Amino acid sequence: MTAPSPSGSLRGVRVLDLSRVLAGPLCTQMLADHGAEVIKVEPPSGDETRTWGPPFLTATMSAYHAGLNRNKTNLCLDLSTPGGQRVLDRLLGDADVVVENFKAGTLAGWGFSDEVLAERFPRLIHCRITGFGVDGPMGAMPGYDAVLQAYSGLMSVNGEPSGPPLRVGVPVVDMVTGIYAFSGVLLALNDRHSTGRGQLVDCALLDTAISLLHPHSPSWLASGEIPRRTGSAHPAIAPYDTFDARDGLIFIGAGNDRQFRQLAEVLELPEIAADPRFTTNADRVRNVAALRPPLADRIGALARHELGRALLRRGVPATPVHDVGEAMTDPQVLHREMVVELDGYRGGGIPIKLSRTAGAVRTAPREQGADTARILASLGYTDEQITALVEADIACTATETAVTPR
Repeated sequence: MTAPSPSGSLRGVRVLDLSRVLAGPLCTQMLADHGAEVIKVEPPSGDETRTWGPPFLTATMSAYHAGLNRNKTNLCLDLSTPGGQRVLDRLLGDADVVVENFKAGTLAGWGFSDEVLAERFPRLIHCRITGFGVDGPMGAMPGYDAVLQAYSGLMSVNGEPSGPPLRVGVPVVDMVTGIYAFSGVLLALNDRHSTGRGQLVDCALLDTAISLLHPHSPSWLASGEIPRRTGSAHPAIAPYDTFDARDGLIFIGAGNDRQFRQLAEVLELPEIAADPRFTTNADRVRNVAALRPPLADRIGALARHELGRALLRRGVPATPVHDVGEAMTDPQVLHREMVVELDGYRGGGIPIKLSRTAGAVRTAPREQGADTARILASLGYTDEQITALVEADIACTATETAVTPR
């Protein structure tokens, strides 16, 4: 495999990305950000996220796709053909990690079952991402993020008390599955240092969604009571909610009794701090219907930024409710380098900061097939063989297009 010379804690690790959409590409992008060499193998039809827009950065790349596929080279290959499967065999022999989210049985149908992979490539770490797993009553069923939000109960606890269940506004199940997959690959790499053997990393969106139900799932396990929707409020902390300030929304989270007393002092409401109904957090949760009106009345007369800063100075977590544009231009976000730019590409930063082997953005997302010829040549294919694969529609190539908004 050939890729731009990486640095970072995963330098020298070679990753084959056979995944598409979100969870798998996020996992491999995280691996790539920290120095792994990642080849994204994309079918001739393309990763469907290329069409998920607008906005689009090029004629064939949506902003959605670009947000998940930087720092990778791109090989366009039809793996459903015998010729494509022969290339895949060479790629697997040169890889430390393969990440895939095919329908159950797809790899086996191509001659790469779990048993074959373990026997022929004993050091290979195979990360499989599915919706429901590959067995059990729902095994092999397809699943997108929102489907699993609904199935798992996650949607049932999101939304206003008087409204219907709502999908979380970001694909949280897919994203956390990608992070779990990243973590699982790192665990397997660490184990391989001592054992010399790879293993299967099995991640399912269902498992992720169930793991995200805290604190609702432990509460149900303890009490048997079905959790209810609380909007932006917290079911076990009060006050922990959004309020209408004079010029917009502010979120205030008083997570302990000291913070509540400080909140009452900043708001000049000594009577609520002295009220026995609000002495402890448990008291405040039980009496939140009585607590919210005096808070809301006072907060409604104040400016959100000034109030937020005053509360933070007193150790009370609080912030104006930002929109995405405000967040992405916030001075602290920029200070933390959570917006990056490279040769016209703009993307989210790297959230894991390492002091000695920091991750980096080395290349913008690549067009489909931009590196096909170079990757095949690195596997030993001659120019004539590469031409034959392209002419047979097994592989395809593309000229790299600059990633600039249009």
